[in-house]
Amino acid sequence: MARLQDRYQKEIVPALAKKFNRTNRLSLPKLQKIVINMGVGKALQDKNRMTEAVDQLKLIAGQQPQVTKAKQAISTFRLRQGNDIGCRVTLRGKRMYEFLDRLINLALPRIRDFRGVNPKSFDGNGNYSMGLTEQLVFPEVDPDKVHFTQGMDITVVTSTRSDEEARELLRQFGMPFRD
Repeated sequence: MARLQDRYQKEIVPALAKKFNRTNRLSLPKLQKIVINMGVGKALQDKNRMTEAVDQLKLIAGQQPQVTKAKQAISTFRLRQGNDIGCRVTLRGKRMYEFLDRLINLALPRIRDFRGVNPKSFDGNGNYSMGLTEQLVFPEVDPDKVHFTQGMDITVVTSTRSDEEARELLRQFGMPFRD
């Protein structure tokens, strides 16, 4: 069992039950999935960028990413329908908890001038989204093999519909929210 998953069962569930004054464990918020998305727009000019981005996302997430294709043709961006423009991974279960542990304890502290993540980045339905400007903050990525920096979007999907409950859940996991 992943370290954060074990901590969720033993420490976080009782703390949330006490805070929200509930006795039913199933009504408490929990993590459902984490989606990591890399938009690789420059892959239209250089096909090597897409393969490198897929390899790096595979290292970061621990599973094979899905390559996303353009749904519409946009002539100003020289984009045709069906072109490869990004890659994404959906993490669930043990891999999700392990990724969240690495994100909170290893990757976020390595960001230059890091003062915490934005506490207002919730979508109104209990889901939290954040963006990273480069993939080099993850220790799995070897900086010597990286030819370009690539940003990514990370979305944490929770089972609750309330932003306040989701914020408290992530705070219990150790997410460093800005004051």
